[in-house]
Amino acid sequence: MKTKKRSVKWLGLILAMVLILTACSSNDGGSGGAADGNGNAGNGNGEDSGKTVTLDTYISVSPRIEDINTNDVTKALESKLNIKFKFDATPSANAVDKKKLIMASGDYPSVFLSGDFTQAEQISYGKQGILQPLNDLIDKYGNEIKRAFAEDKDLQAAITAPDGNIYALPHINDCFHCWYAQKLWIDKTWLDKLGLKMPTTTDEYYEVLKAFKTQDPNGNGKADEIPLSGAFNTWHGIPSNFLMNSFIYDNDEDFFLMKDGKVQLAANQPEWRDGLTYINKLFADGLIDKEAFTQNADQMAQVGNKEGDNVSGSVTAGHIGMYFSLAEGQNRHKEYVTVAPLKGPGGVAYSGYYKAYGNGQFAITNKATEEQAIAAIKMADYMYSEEFAIMNEYGLEGKYWTKAQPDEKDVHGNPAKYTLKPEYWNLSTTFNDNWDQMGITRRTRAIRESWTAPADMMSQQGYEFRLFTETAKNYENRQPEETFPLTIFMDENDANEAIMLRTQINEYVRSNMAQFVTGSKKLTEAEWDSYVKGFDGLNLSKYLDIYQKAYDKQKQP
Repeated sequence: MKTKKRSVKWLGLILAMVLILTACSSNDGGSGGAADGNGNAGNGNGEDSGKTVTLDTYISVSPRIEDINTNDVTKALESKLNIKFKFDATPSANAVDKKKLIMASGDYPSVFLSGDFTQAEQISYGKQGILQPLNDLIDKYGNEIKRAFAEDKDLQAAITAPDGNIYALPHINDCFHCWYAQKLWIDKTWLDKLGLKMPTTTDEYYEVLKAFKTQDPNGNGKADEIPLSGAFNTWHGIPSNFLMNSFIYDNDEDFFLMKDGKVQLAANQPEWRDGLTYINKLFADGLIDKEAFTQNADQMAQVGNKEGDNVSGSVTAGHIGMYFSLAEGQNRHKEYVTVAPLKGPGGVAYSGYYKAYGNGQFAITNKATEEQAIAAIKMADYMYSEEFAIMNEYGLEGKYWTKAQPDEKDVHGNPAKYTLKPEYWNLSTTFNDNWDQMGITRRTRAIRESWTAPADMMSQQGYEFRLFTETAKNYENRQPEETFPLTIFMDENDANEAIMLRTQINEYVRSNMAQFVTGSKKLTEAEWDSYVKGFDGLNLSKYLDIYQKAYDKQKQP
């Protein structure tokens, strides 16, 4: 029974972590306060005919949801908004393929809640008349949507197509620690044992790694320490990307560098070569795990959680739970704190920055009647409220959350608005009392940071507070003053060409980075010049021109 109880707790933690990383309105609560036990509150969305409107709706369903049709949040939405869902509910693992199939066949519904429409798709389907422009509907019924536009100065421009229309609304999750997901974690107990200070420069970090390798910080008398590790194809787990930001900006998404409003590629600049030289030195001296560029997340975690002595000095990962178990009784992760961006020889020390609005999820198609379109935009507007942001993720008030007590404080030390109950951390593998972030919400930082801060940030319950604290301490606002947006609209032909070029160029950059770091390619003048010249064959100049045009157009008032 003890093992079973522990397994349930661990499964609950996994669920909670997914909620934290999945990746609302202002603190006044938007059109309503917190939902009551039945999900009822003032609508604030204008006229109501009293007639129940059926919405045939495509939605991607989390495997944790038992039955979307009988789910508590589904019932609350239907009751509150006087609608009836007729779901085309697709498992999340198959959602992208299913969407493409129904769009190609013409057998698509009136409403999408999980459309995942790229910018190029929004333009294409908009031109074809498949996706309805939402502008007029938002003007008439979009109280919370217009509130979002007013509070987030970049949002409206980011989701407006070049023809001036808004064809889809994104799921907004202002995950602060996700905005700065490129993190380096170090074993503070090892630093203390060896009498080392927290490194602040690339030279200091080299000396720390060397000490980790040679001075037996785990005290087992073996030279088994791995000074720096990470993993390939994980959430910001490759060490070279964090380290490159000590020389030139590297977000490992598009490798774009902005200079005076001009889009450039960082990966062919002299500073990039300097960064490769430094990282290659770490690798050649045995300070970077040789598996860091090939192992996956599971293999990385096996090393972190293996029985016996800890061997990991520092790791790159979006959150430390990627490397070490956070389960109750597993305490190795508690030894680690983040390292701020290291200052390189040129004074550069950047944070990777990943705030983006993503693809469009909510959309109304040309199959919707006027009545359905109005009901759908009212639904979307409510889904952008603070009330629904809480309900979607945590269910109706009472079971997993309550309003905070007067003496409870949030992460900023201000009076908290909401408190999670202990029951939330014991979620079973499946449940039917929340939507698990399906569809759309607007979870602002104000929402995410208005909950009661746990007393112990090293506990399971305190994990997001810990991530918030580490991010605010070491990474916030350390990105370059100007960064290229991760999602951007462009003309349809340009978008198709850009996708093809981007795939080839990014693969070229990543492949050569690994080869230069591991020494299979040498950083001689001839090898470097050949590498830089290789971008010509990939049509880099055309690629940058496409993105420059899109960037200039988005920046226009």
